[in-house]
Amino acid sequence: MNLGLPEILLIALVVLLLFGGKKIPELMKGLGKGVKSFKDGVNGIENEINAPLQDKKEETKKNNEE
Repeated sequence: MNLGLPEILLIALVVLLLFGGKKIPELMKGLGKGVKSFKDGVNGIENEINAPLQDKKEETKKNNEE
């Protein structure tokens, strides 16, 4: 599924007609907040998963130094 310039322009025109020029910035702002929230959630989950692993690495390193 390749989208070329004419297809992208057509989609942009349809969005502009459906939502109007004043609503598009609001929609993009909401989309940006949603993406940021999603990334924060993913990072939070990664931190929860990696924290016990990091603790084990530090504990192993400490035991090896003694």
